[in-house]
Amino acid sequence: MEYQFIRDPIAGFKVRMSQEHALVGRWLNEELPLTAVAEFLAKMQRVKQSTNELRLDGKEVRLTLTKEEAVFEAHSLFQNDVDLSRYEDDFLELDEEGLVAGCGFEDFEALMYDWHAFVQSRRSKV
Repeated sequence: MEYQFIRDPIAGFKVRMSQEHALVGRWLNEELPLTAVAEFLAKMQRVKQSTNELRLDGKEVRLTLTKEEAVFEAHSLFQNDVDLSRYEDDFLELDEEGLVAGCGFEDFEALMYDWHAFVQSRRSKV
């Protein structure tokens, strides 16, 4: 998994990720407050040491974390109140690319520890 951390003077701390993992970056940028990163790392360790899963429903993205993998799903995947069949004549369909992303637990754990270290080191310089 490729990523790059940046500190934008206007937007604050951000992560850029490959297209394949863009939803992971979106979750990190928009769903996890910087003040909650340390607490989230503790939750990750509890998941790692158990058979339980952690499910976090954010504003737009759901994270399901097990000790094997992290799966990110956009809430728009679960919109059942729209009857897509009425759009068949227009050849429209739901494009699921970019709405689901996943990675192994170890890769996600490394990302989170790197993110935490980046944020902490940059905050101390401000």
